[in-house]
Amino acid sequence: MNYILLILIGFVAGIINTISGGGSLLTLPMLIFMGLPSSIANGTNRIAILIQNFSATAGFKSKNINTFPFSIWLGVSALFGAIVGAYLGSIYFKDEIFNKILAIVMLLVVVYMIFKPKSSINKLQEKTSGKYFWLQVILFFFIGIYGGFIQAGTGIFIILALHSISKISLVKTNAIKTVVVIFYTIASLVIYAYNDKINYTFGLVMAIGNALGAWFASRWSVNKGDGIVRWFLIVMVTFMAIKLWFPQLFTLHFLQQMVNK
Repeated sequence: MNYILLILIGFVAGIINTISGGGSLLTLPMLIFMGLPSSIANGTNRIAILIQNFSATAGFKSKNINTFPFSIWLGVSALFGAIVGAYLGSIYFKDEIFNKILAIVMLLVVVYMIFKPKSSINKLQEKTSGKYFWLQVILFFFIGIYGGFIQAGTGIFIILALHSISKISLVKTNAIKTVVVIFYTIASLVIYAYNDKINYTFGLVMAIGNALGAWFASRWSVNKGDGIVRWFLIVMVTFMAIKLWFPQLFTLHFLQQMVNK
């Protein structure tokens, strides 16, 4: 039953992570609910995330969405940041004040996504060279720190950075995101594995669901276009802001109460 639940939750998380971000808000509480300490749940989740993004990258490639070599450079930058973040994540825990600040940032992201002027995909002029390239490389180092430390919601920041600064379509930002996440997840996995913070059985089982969800979502989102990605982002960012402000939601105690009812 645990394995079935992990695959089902992984499938949903794979869809959410590929189209927007925040799927770890489902998988982390489930891993903790199954008895893993929070630090081990955080490390275990990275296995599913890694395999999920290999699957998503293949899905986008099958739809002729090419992001190389730009995504490689951003991935390398995020990798170095993730080494720092994973080290911090394996030692320290999240702070309540940090969560509330992040919740406010997430709500500002929602406001931006709702009220920003819509641009035609055909009129978007991508800015991926010169000063924009170096700005993204620096920015993705810090995104990598956050991703290595927490993971949940990292995809949202990646999409926001690429779409707002480099004017890349939402569908293509997701394709770039999957490559970047592969790089920094490898780095953080090594740190968590070295500190013995991974349950490999749970991680690989959940990865089955994540990979299936990512393959479906990557191909489906290309067909549907930027509109569906935008609404996924608004819903998931709102959900994440609520979860960060009210951390008791979907914790182990919350899930146990739901089961008892």
